[in-house]
Amino acid sequence: MKFYKKFSFKVVIRIIFILIVMTAFASIFGDSRLFFNHIILSLIMMAQVWELIRFINLTNRELSKFLLSIKHKDFTVHFNKATVSDSFKELNQAFNEIIASYKQSQIENEGQFHYLKMVVNHINVGILSIENELDIVLMNKTAESLLQAQGIKNWNILKSKHPSFVHEINQLQNSGRKLVSIESGSNRTLSVEVNSMQLLGKTYKLITFQDIKDEIEQTEIEAWHKLIRILTHEIMNSATPISSLTETMQGMLSKNGDQIPLSDLNEEIIDDLRFSLKTIQKRSDGMLAFIDDYRKLTKVSNPRLEEVDVSELFQHIHLLMKRQMDENNIHFKMACDIHTINLDRHLIEQVLINLITNSIHALERKETPEISLTAHYMGEKACIAVTDNGSGIPKVELSQIFVPFYSTKKQGSGIGLSLSKQIMHLHKGYIKVDSEDGKGTTISLYFRG
Repeated sequence: MKFYKKFSFKVVIRIIFILIVMTAFASIFGDSRLFFNHIILSLIMMAQVWELIRFINLTNRELSKFLLSIKHKDFTVHFNKATVSDSFKELNQAFNEIIASYKQSQIENEGQFHYLKMVVNHINVGILSIENELDIVLMNKTAESLLQAQGIKNWNILKSKHPSFVHEINQLQNSGRKLVSIESGSNRTLSVEVNSMQLLGKTYKLITFQDIKDEIEQTEIEAWHKLIRILTHEIMNSATPISSLTETMQGMLSKNGDQIPLSDLNEEIIDDLRFSLKTIQKRSDGMLAFIDDYRKLTKVSNPRLEEVDVSELFQHIHLLMKRQMDENNIHFKMACDIHTINLDRHLIEQVLINLITNSIHALERKETPEISLTAHYMGEKACIAVTDNGSGIPKVELSQIFVPFYSTKKQGSGIGLSLSKQIMHLHKGYIKVDSEDGKGTTISLYFRG
């Protein structure tokens, strides 16, 4: 403001002097005797006008110089106070302070950028950012390593190197998650997530991915170990008595390593042999049933999806299970807020029968047993739920109930829930269990929207 006052004052003074000269010139204008005075006053007036223009343009030049330095981020510009009049010293000082402030801000931004870049490069997750579906503006070291794509700055070039990876990303469009397999030196399984945003009129797609092959392999190994333990346990339970009884029968039919004469066989030995053979048959049948259950678990057919009337499906399930529930005095309730769901009717009927059968067993010795079958929307997903007010599932067992052949029931095969989980996976959905010991259980089937 102080500069502005000085500048305005000096402009006014110059205009006043021009007006004085113009007035003097007008007062003698037309007098031929003062011809030389006319020339002198004209020159003075021209000099004053030139001085006024120079004085104003000096400010314009300094301002233009300042704005250009800001535009081009040239912070080396310095406004010299010594070469200008006192009225411009304050302006130049302000310019220099602003330039210094911008320079400091630029240094801080550069420092923050390099720090952020260092952090991004040290993250053990691949990060890739694309501008307007073309330019790769960010690719950290993990991404370069996973994709073997050092120095690539164009999305089309990356596409030529990893066409399957780019194709899967394009299928996700603006957002989504999926597993992607690529071959880059070795086979890799990437967990990929895509997000998009609009920033300063440009579209940015942020892609994050991580190699989870080792984690998947470790999970598979643990699953195999768990399954092998269960298979070994079941087979040993059947094979041990068969081996023991066979050895006992051989002992009955031999003496000192030689076969006993037929005449030595009596009714007691024959009864013991008959009992042992029946036991061996039962254990063999049990092992065959176990193997048949395993075959069912590993050979679930792909679902044939169709639009199924949920209310009619519930009525059919009720008809199938009515006798069992009447025998156990179970109150059955149905509620349906969904008209149709795209599913395989045969497979989902099998799942619902398994779940309701489990609920019936959980309601044993319950005074007022109840089972409800409901269908409703959870967000964009369709949900079918089976709820009972039975004994619930202890927390210790919740993590085991989907393991094949694991069962809390003495007569259970242990494949019902694992089979149901597999069927829901084939439907691109999932199964969820909510239960508290002593407070009942709800098992929900979620179908994709």
